Amino acid sequence: MKKFNFRKVLDGLTASSPGGSAGGGTAGAAGTPREEIQETLTSDYFQICKTVRHGFPYLPTALAFDPVQKILAIGTRTGAIRILGRPGVDCYCQHESGAAVLQLQFLINEGALVSACADDTLHLWNLRQKRPAILHSLKFNRERITYCHLPFQSKWLYVGTERGNTHIVNIESFILSGYVIMWNKAIELSTKTHPGPVVHLSDSPRDEGKLLIGYENGTVVFWDLRSKRADLRAYYDEAIHSVAWHHEGKQFMCSHSDGSLTLWNLKSPNRPFQTTIPHGKIQRDGKKPESCKPILKVEYKTCKSSEPFVIFSGGLSYDKACRRPSLTIMHGKAITVLEMDHPIVDFLTLCETPYPNEFQEPYAVVVLLEKDLIVVDLTQSNFPIFENPYPIDIHESPVTCTEYFADCPPDLIPVLYSVGAKHKKQGYSNKEWPISGGAWNLGAQTYPEIIITGHADGSVKFWDASAITLQMLYKLKTSKVFEKQKPGEGKATAEIVEEDPFAVQMMYWCPESRIFCVAGVSAYVVVYRFSKHEVNTEIASLEVRLQYEVEDIITPEPEIIPQFPDASSQLPSLKSLSGSTNTVACEGMMKDSIPCLSVKTRPVRMPPGYQADLVIQLVWVDGEPPQQITSLAVNSAYGLVAFGNCNGLAVVDFMQKTVLLSMGTLELYGSSDPYQRQPRSPRKSKQFAAGGMLFSLASFSLLIINNCLSPFSVVSVKGSRKLSLPTDLKTDLGTVGEKLSKEDLSPWLDKCVFCIYKSESWVSPVLWIHCADNQLNCGASASERRLYFAGTVLTLKGAVLTFACLDCTGTLIHPPYEVWRDPHSADDGEKTRKRKLVMHSPSSSQDMGDHQFAVICSEKQAKVFSLPSQTCLYVHNITETSFLLQADVVTLCNSVCLACFCANGHIMTLSLPSLRPLLDINYLPVTDMRIARTFCFSNEGQALYLSSPTEIQRLTYSQEMCDNLQDMLGDLFTPVETPEAQNRGFLKGLFGGSGQAFDREELFGEATAGKASRSLAQHIPGSGGIEGVRGAAGGVIGDLTRARIALDERGQKLGELDERTASMMASAEAFSKHAHEVGLFQP
Repeated sequence: MKKFNFRKVLDGLTASSPGGSAGGGTAGAAGTPREEIQETLTSDYFQICKTVRHGFPYLPTALAFDPVQKILAIGTRTGAIRILGRPGVDCYCQHESGAAVLQLQFLINEGALVSACADDTLHLWNLRQKRPAILHSLKFNRERITYCHLPFQSKWLYVGTERGNTHIVNIESFILSGYVIMWNKAIELSTKTHPGPVVHLSDSPRDEGKLLIGYENGTVVFWDLRSKRADLRAYYDEAIHSVAWHHEGKQFMCSHSDGSLTLWNLKSPNRPFQTTIPHGKIQRDGKKPESCKPILKVEYKTCKSSEPFVIFSGGLSYDKACRRPSLTIMHGKAITVLEMDHPIVDFLTLCETPYPNEFQEPYAVVVLLEKDLIVVDLTQSNFPIFENPYPIDIHESPVTCTEYFADCPPDLIPVLYSVGAKHKKQGYSNKEWPISGGAWNLGAQTYPEIIITGHADGSVKFWDASAITLQMLYKLKTSKVFEKQKPGEGKATAEIVEEDPFAVQMMYWCPESRIFCVAGVSAYVVVYRFSKHEVNTEIASLEVRLQYEVEDIITPEPEIIPQFPDASSQLPSLKSLSGSTNTVACEGMMKDSIPCLSVKTRPVRMPPGYQADLVIQLVWVDGEPPQQITSLAVNSAYGLVAFGNCNGLAVVDFMQKTVLLSMGTLELYGSSDPYQRQPRSPRKSKQFAAGGMLFSLASFSLLIINNCLSPFSVVSVKGSRKLSLPTDLKTDLGTVGEKLSKEDLSPWLDKCVFCIYKSESWVSPVLWIHCADNQLNCGASASERRLYFAGTVLTLKGAVLTFACLDCTGTLIHPPYEVWRDPHSADDGEKTRKRKLVMHSPSSSQDMGDHQFAVICSEKQAKVFSLPSQTCLYVHNITETSFLLQADVVTLCNSVCLACFCANGHIMTLSLPSLRPLLDINYLPVTDMRIARTFCFSNEGQALYLSSPTEIQRLTYSQEMCDNLQDMLGDLFTPVETPEAQNRGFLKGLFGGSGQAFDREELFGEATAGKASRSLAQHIPGSGGIEGVRGAAGGVIGDLTRARIALDERGQKLGELDERTASMMASAEAFSKHAHEVGLFQP
């Protein structure tokens, strides 16, 4: 009996795709595949989950540090929390409500964190698991939370509110205590005005039974928790922003809205012991110094062997309006002002001890800025900053494009790091990074990964993304090839973009040959070669004229097209190669044939790394600026770069610095154009939007694919055309399957592909071009390096996003490449200078088989064609009501699949070549165009997108990666012994403070304080409760939990014992009664 595989039947079902009908896996009417390909991928191989988030937390609001575990937490306005430790320990958490995080408090060395949010909810996070979860939540209904304080080694959290009241929460149960400090009891009865919200809460270092409450209007109350009354009150006529204790508990310091610091002594609270305005001008007549900007926060830290540190933010003079935000460090009589590049959100002083009643011994200051995180070394007199190991400078300039390369050549990362290390800044502190908590290991996934980000200032950053970490390897500044624009000279560029003329629009990288190409927003392309040697040379440049004119349509004929110049022939001057004259428009005249930017003409020093080899610029045409480049492709084996925009296409030989082809859009169609077109002028486009994101109005992608089998014909995908052209001066043309696709939403030239076509007698490279009306055109070039043109049309719905070729066994055909060699190496001889090309399997045209598969995916559907017959074998209608934003043919588990990202949030994978649906999950809502523009797939089930202007979110669609993710993530909590408190000595213990033990449980517990009003706050159990109790087994919370469970069990056993005793007593009483009755009947 034939076996029936139910799982394969499920995998082959063509269920409806998001928003449309499914046609995947259905054979086209034109024919069927010659032989069945065994596809190894099934739905069991796929699962989606987010892996890690890199970059700086977007819109930070709060900061906290655990001095024992040495981990840092940052809260944001979007409700996110980032927890950082040693490099590799980086965790992202998100409140479901999305409410802004107001304050964070660690349960020091307990593996837990309390967050207070703007929706007046407190949350308790369990950090003893790799994915933190909320254990408890407490929602305040009638009052707004303004400040929280959790004393060291205490389970009672003080919560101040906007009404001026102070509530107390049990951290273990997250239930309000009945003990409340009402504002009207804290202030004097004679006071007629409300003191304002609570802005500070802290217990006295000298006596835990005393609580210091700071109110916004300048009132400070020293509250005795035992007697439930105010011990003392202090008043100041300026609003209070923060309060800091001296470690002995006899003095405290306040920062005020007029830029002043007041020092108060508990023995004389009637007036400040000392008042200073650190940055105020001293008046000659002895009057009070002029008021300054508010001091938003102050910290008062003592040292055993030196003067105390007073550190504060703000407080600068008003007459220095241009001064940047600053942090002031006062140490003795020395005052140091550290200016920051961004506004200060918060700062914390890191100290040697977690105990507030000991000498603090500060050693660093963590400063959280709006767009940066810096740590200042306090142990050195010049206060240097630590070198930050985190990838928090992704947004140094706004990210405009991204590329992701998984499983790339392993030698690239050390090479890029070696050249990047030479450009690192100097002057950092020589101490180790102080935020060193947690634990991390490499895990099972160890293949090399590289992420490349392009930026608005023209810079390009290469990042090592291996093992779900991120570290910058190398930074390239593309703007250095151009002359600096003088004031008033940017008018030509302003016609295209309003700002950032050097913004990177597209990137292409060949990891094997190390060729790197950048397309800029000012209509230029720069080709870079990698070298380990510094050179001083001139930069070659070409100018290309692309225009959109009906009268210029010319159909190329083979006999009139000249052959490409031989490699050994002398190259003509670059000016004659550009195809345009350097006509500079005089003032008041129409601009023509001039580029937007000026390339440096003098010799330029180029450090080791990527060095500019050629700059290609589009020029003005008849007074119209060049349109931005919307597609880019490069092949190192053929030495070609192809690019285009809404006006046309250009192909350049970057080895000989020669323009091979320059064609208008209408020329690409020729006589086969199925649509009527009216001539139109190029459109000016403003392509930058707020936030620095790049928005291109033209959609265009180029792919270089070689070894496509076809007779002398053309394929078209409704709006795309293919066109042949010569590519390399060598005849050993091998396999190619290289693709780069960038999706946009406007209709023009969308995609081009270099391929190798094979007929019965010849093999030749071909360029496939997809235009905006969804057709694919093709032309072929014979081995004599002559240009031919042909035109067959294949039609798809929507703009084409990706194109790839598979061989007859269903294996992805990779592109040939030139083996990298250092262009400036002094050791190269004549033999080593010869180009070496590497051809992937199939290694020759005879091994390619008699047919191949062309995989084409558009915004609406995917199709698989058989080549050279161009028969449509499989069609899958992906969506009808939405459209794809990104599609890519990727490798996974030694096989290939088609990965798609839809505008409705669905992520899908389809098998190849049969286009069976393997995965379809509504996972990522496109809430921002940033996601649509930066989302990209990579091999081995990896993908990423820009989740905010400052953060990169990585995810995986591989089941294997999801299974191994727990092993790859870092541990936030590690077992560390809490340091012992210092021995205070007999005299200090006798005279230094209260000798009474303070029992908060007795004071705040239900037995004494009673229950709080149920309408005041609502307890919400968290999702991580059970796991959290298990994880907290070693800490105070765990001890209390286990003690409570033990008590419950003991009570249960005692109850059972009572029942048994009562039963025995009843039995004994019955026995006694019966014995008495028996005795009465005896004679």
